[in-house]
This record gives sequence, C-alpha cells and structure tokens, in this order.
Amino acid sequence: MKLLNSNILGEGQGQAFVILHGFLGMSDNWKTHGKQLSDVGFEVHLIDQRNHGSSFWDDTFNYTVLSEDLKQYCEAHKLSNIILLGHSMGGKTAMLFATQYPELVSKLVVADISPRFYPIHHETILEGLNALNFDVIKSRSEADEILEKYITDFGTRQFLLKNLYWIEKEKLALRMNLKVLKEQIAEVGEPLPYEFKFEKDTLFLRGEKSNYITSADEALITHHFPKVEIVTIKNSGHWLHAENPKDFFEALMSFVA
Repeated sequence: MKLLNSNILGEGQGQAFVILHGFLGMSDNWKTHGKQLSDVGFEVHLIDQRNHGSSFWDDTFNYTVLSEDLKQYCEAHKLSNIILLGHSMGGKTAMLFATQYPELVSKLVVADISPRFYPIHHETILEGLNALNFDVIKSRSEADEILEKYITDFGTRQFLLKNLYWIEKEKLALRMNLKVLKEQIAEVGEPLPYEFKFEKDTLFLRGEKSNYITSADEALITHHFPKVEIVTIKNSGHWLHAENPKDFFEALMSFVA
C-alpha cells in the first residue's frame, strides 16, 4: 500500500485537523496556518496528495483515488472525528471524502472551490512548467525567467517555483508528476456527483476577487451541504489563505472553535 506523505504538527495533542493543498501545490503551502492551528491545540496533518510534493507518483489520477488515498491515510494514522480542510482541488477531494466517509469527518472546510464542473483552465501554467529544461536551467531565477514568458503574475510563479528542488548536485527538478497531471488535467474540474451529501457542519470560504465560487453556485453548495455557511474573505483572490491570512484564519477559528 502506498501511503501519502505528510507533515504532522502538534502530534499527540487534540483533535486531528487534516489539510489538503490545491492543484500543483504541496503541503508546505499550508505550513503557516498549520503552525497556528497546532499552537491552539490541534494535531495538524499537512498532506501531499498523489503526484504532488513528496507523495508517490501514479498514472491514475482522479477524485475517486484521491479520496481513497485519504481514507488509507486516516486508517494508517488511526484518525477519526477529523476536521477536514481542502483548497481548490484539495477542496474537491475533501468534498468527496466527506460525502463518502461522513463517519470520519466532524466538520468540513472548503476553500474557494464549488462542487460544480470546471472547464480546463490551467493550460498556460502547464505549458510554462513543461518549458523548463533542467539540463539547461541551473537556478530558481533562471526557471522564473522561463515561466515569466507564460505566467505574468509574480505570486503564481512563486507558488509554482516552490516545487523546485535539487534532485542531485547541480540538478534541479519539479516535485510534481507533470506528465500525468498534464495528461489527466480534465479530472481536476470534475463535479461532485449530484446525489452525494454531507449533513454535518460545513464552511465554504471564498475569495472576494475570485470567480471560483459565484452567487449562482450557492444553491448547489446548499444542496450537497445543507448545514453550510458561506463566508467571503475580503481583499483576496483564489489563494485567499495566502492573500489575506489574518481574515482567513479568523473565519476558520470561529467555525472550528
């Protein structure tokens, strides 16, 4: 059995708080909030989903297997009654997991993603990452120069460049399984099956400047999650937890406290 990689903060204390990153991200993206949550008494599990971060690579990539990976992780770590938070793609995994295994989840938090279908919209980012030739590129700044030709937003490039690491001396590589993620990109936008529901307390957090959750999504969200609260985080876009960490954390704490 392949087990997901994780960084556990505050091990052995309090209720388990499990966090799932988004597409092309990794557990490290949530280190700051993870530390804050462990400081107030939670046992925090920052997880790398398959084909991301330091977790295993596999040719199969869809929400069914991502949910099953999390189930195996919970079993291996003897986790139950968890608070589950997922951002973007991680939010889709979290939604499916909570509806499939409600007995394991006490509360659900979904950050800036709706249960609906999303068309493919990461082509330029994947094209930019694919253009990185690590036989030639020898530094982070050189990689950034290449990415800038495809991705103008500085923050997005910095987010992506967190995936760079030294695979051996003077040889850079990406932590993500770019080949499979590119081939299976359509899976990331798949909707939550309409009949799936989670009847416990749920919080949806959306970025004020993001179009990932619109007012038109609210009826669908309520259909799947009847005990939902939808909160808008001011002055933030899709990376709401990084763009307005103070308001994000306050909204999170008022829900889980």
